[in-house]
Amino acid sequence: MLGKEEKIALLLLIGITMVTIVSYMVLESVGKGPFATRYEEGATDGALVSIHGDIEEVNILENGGHVILTISGTRVFIPASVSAGHSFRKGDPVSLYGTVQTYRGEKEIVVGAAGDIVLSRPGD
Repeated sequence: MLGKEEKIALLLLIGITMVTIVSYMVLESVGKGPFATRYEEGATDGALVSIHGDIEEVNILENGGHVILTISGTRVFIPASVSAGHSFRKGDPVSLYGTVQTYRGEKEIVVGAAGDIVLSRPGD
């Protein structure tokens, strides 16, 4: 038989668990958009940013199939596991989210998930 304190503790535990689950579901449905800032040259490493524009350049790296895009003069690194299922063409409009990092002294955006890339080709 549970005492009064144990019943209260159990109810609190169930309540906190329910709040956590609902919060997770809400944040997943909202996505990264509200938490990302528009990319600017002075963005700090680790910042979640978004960038929108036309693809100016596409490079597929021979050592692993990673993709490097240039969008609005900004380098965007897309790991092979993230780029799978996407085909990138010069001139295509794209919107994406990623994390800023410095690679060999230059800022770039690293995309972490395939769902963070939205290609909007005419006719799609």
